[in-house]
Amino acid sequence: MPRFLTLVRIDERNAPTDAPGPEFDERMGALFEEISKAGVMLDTAGLAPTAEGTRITWSGGKFSYTDGPFTESKEVIGGYSISRCKDKAEALEWAKRFLEIHPEHWDVTVEVREIAEG
Repeated sequence: MPRFLTLVRIDERNAPTDAPGPEFDERMGALFEEISKAGVMLDTAGLAPTAEGTRITWSGGKFSYTDGPFTESKEVIGGYSISRCKDKAEALEWAKRFLEIHPEHWDVTVEVREIAEG
């Protein structure tokens, strides 16, 4: 079965400051339990803010380093998951269910891409 990488994209500059509440944590925990029991979830995590990151660029045979935050970026990767699904449709369905748990006033985007295997 193919593996899929789901990238969670957020706008760090306009991220919600309100905590989503205990019901959010309960719903997310239930989804993670379900997806894990189904044997789909291989790994998932949130990422530290871009202020703690560094970009390395290779151009013209030289490296350049840029420390975060990356203010020129509207959206950044805030988290990821790696899943094993029967097809892209199943991967998209899990991603949709993940998004539905978030409060309606939050703006969250996910990008689902199949991992190229040999």
